[in-house]
Amino acid sequence: MTAAAPVVAPAATVALPARTSWWSTADAVYRLSLARGRIARGPLLFVATLQSVGILVLLRGVVRHPDRATSAAIVAGASILVVAFVALNLLAQRFGAMRAGRSLDYFATLPVPVSAVVLGTAASYATFTVPGALVTAVAGAAMFGLPFGQLWLVLPAVAASGVALSGVGAALGLSLPRAELATVAGQLGMTAVLFLGLIPAGHLPLAVRGLRQAVPSTYAVDVLAAGLRGSATPGGVLWRLAASLGYGAVTLAIAARAFRRAVAR
Repeated sequence: MTAAAPVVAPAATVALPARTSWWSTADAVYRLSLARGRIARGPLLFVATLQSVGILVLLRGVVRHPDRATSAAIVAGASILVVAFVALNLLAQRFGAMRAGRSLDYFATLPVPVSAVVLGTAASYATFTVPGALVTAVAGAAMFGLPFGQLWLVLPAVAASGVALSGVGAALGLSLPRAELATVAGQLGMTAVLFLGLIPAGHLPLAVRGLRQAVPSTYAVDVLAAGLRGSATPGGVLWRLAASLGYGAVTLAIAARAFRRAVAR
């Protein structure tokens, strides 16, 4: 008489967690980064604002009788420089440090879209630039005797440049193999924003004007400068803001791809 074959119970199926929606992930990462940064990045935002206001004071003392176009370019460039310091420079350093410390691996284990993580983090850094840019724009308009009527343009200009520059900062921090290189790249990027934003396009050599168009923040600078000159038109504003946002969409996509490559290693 043969023994009955043992009955093997079917293996229990383990349900994988559902993938979190894109918008929910971006919102959660944004809120988490914003709450963390209120303490960590508050002093740095003060430094960024003080740096830009200091540049305005310096140039106001050096340039005695600037025309309105030059004054508007200086104030607009100094205002967007606050965005470059935080959204480009500091974000490049942040993602570079996370990449070097393998902190990105934590997000790779979660059922969340990588692009939403990148955008949520970048948006939190861009948000911190709004108060400093507003203070710089108001102080600059008062120093150079510019009208305050269209200073509201600083808000869309900061938003558009924040998207573009945070995308560049994230792409640099996630693409470069070492945190030190990300820091250097962030500093160089901020320097490019400084010189190509503060100097009016008409004062630059012809060869450099083409390079200026490749820097995404210059579109926002031109929007704000036109408003400070009192010559902003709806078509010009919308075109430049759209160009800056398009630049940001491309760089954020590059950053998301670099994120995937970094966690895959």
